[in-house]
Amino acid sequence: MLTDLTLSQAQDQLRSGAITSVELTQAYLDRIQAVDPQVRAYLTVTAEQALDMAAQADRRRQDGDNSPLLGIPLAIKDVLTTEGVPTTCGSRILEGFIPPYTGTAVQQLFDAGAVMLGKTNLDEFAMGSSTENSGYFTTRNPWDLDRVPGGSSGGSAAAVAARMAAGALGTDTGGSVRQPAALCGVSALKPSYGRVSRYGLIAFASSLDQIGVFGRSVSDLAVLMQTIAGHDPRDSTSMDYPVPDYTAALTGDVTGLRVGVPKEYFTEGIQPEVERAVRAAIQQFADLGADICEIGLPHTEYSLPVYYLIAPAEASANLARFDGVRYGPRHSQGAMWPTYKTTRGQGFGPEVKRRIMLGTYALSAGYYDAYYLKAQKVRTLIRQDFDQAFENVDVILAPTAPTTAFHIGEKTDDPLQMYLSDVFTLSASLAGIPGAVVPCGFDDNHLPVGLQIIGPAFGEATVLRAADAYQHVTDWHTRQPAL
Repeated sequence: MLTDLTLSQAQDQLRSGAITSVELTQAYLDRIQAVDPQVRAYLTVTAEQALDMAAQADRRRQDGDNSPLLGIPLAIKDVLTTEGVPTTCGSRILEGFIPPYTGTAVQQLFDAGAVMLGKTNLDEFAMGSSTENSGYFTTRNPWDLDRVPGGSSGGSAAAVAARMAAGALGTDTGGSVRQPAALCGVSALKPSYGRVSRYGLIAFASSLDQIGVFGRSVSDLAVLMQTIAGHDPRDSTSMDYPVPDYTAALTGDVTGLRVGVPKEYFTEGIQPEVERAVRAAIQQFADLGADICEIGLPHTEYSLPVYYLIAPAEASANLARFDGVRYGPRHSQGAMWPTYKTTRGQGFGPEVKRRIMLGTYALSAGYYDAYYLKAQKVRTLIRQDFDQAFENVDVILAPTAPTTAFHIGEKTDDPLQMYLSDVFTLSASLAGIPGAVVPCGFDDNHLPVGLQIIGPAFGEATVLRAADAYQHVTDWHTRQPAL
């Protein structure tokens, strides 16, 4: 099947003329029609637009264009604006909203000739770890339809795992690219804060949000990252920093690479099969010639409370704009304030309301210094832990999530247990540093386990090099669910 091709393999077939982009895109649309009623990864499928984009890509190729993503069908998380196509953030408060512009990262894909298959489901406003918080429906894990795909980018991860897209864009605020990649058995990368433009990303927590990529292999991630990385003057947090050749970094060699293993990430509560798979992956790096050493990241234990003070506080400010006045449905009650309260009360789901209230409380008079300001100070200590560690190591290897995919409904009544799903990804987000995930095994229920590879700020090339070397000698990333 054409949908079994990796992004890189599809590139080769397109360039050789063995297939056309229209044929490849139609194959993915047929796959979506056959499989998505079970998985429910997509909120919107843009079939007509996709075939038009594919036809344009084929014409560009006939004219001599050989752009790496020309004619490749991709999925876009529905928190990234797309001109003329609904962007809902998985929320009823933006139901029917059609943006007048396309975000930078998405536009860069379009300029490179990529084909958009549609917009994928997510936890409402990217707030969640299971995609159960979507205002529309729950996405299911392709490996077991009774389990969650992770979140908040669960739709993008599930689409790639189920062969309904060659790759995808997601967003990561506290682990929302890495955790679903681990649970769905695909490869993914959250870049450094400032590496990819956030223009067109509807904000949850502005100091944390970052656009990331999903693929079936690390080489797929390198191609996607090469396209979307770089400075954008429309984003004040975008860094004007050189972008290396990510594909050239994939040498397959990690001889002498200094690898740190943080003792704080192997804690009580981690699923035994997860720890076994991750430790086996670490041993594989040793066998490849990497130098392994144990390190300490002493402030890791504070990541969860720090994140759940800073992120909700920023969400409280960012989500104030959704009032039913300028866009989205309005539940009119005559006067302004009753309309405002009714619109927000009916438009936002329970998790979003919970985080807005947490954030508003943390920012309120008398509590700002005690909570929000203190959390920012501890965030600095977390960043310093990584800075000190990277003086002695090149990358850090750790679990991505403490467990494999859990059952739908298992944690919805216990927000703290749900928040703990991201306990191993929060620190890197708070520090603003890159992290990749690659499949590294399965548990006893044949559910995927993901290895997290963390690097220093703007060290994506080294992270990808390490991840690619691991995939050279393992085949976990080639396995697919039996849908």
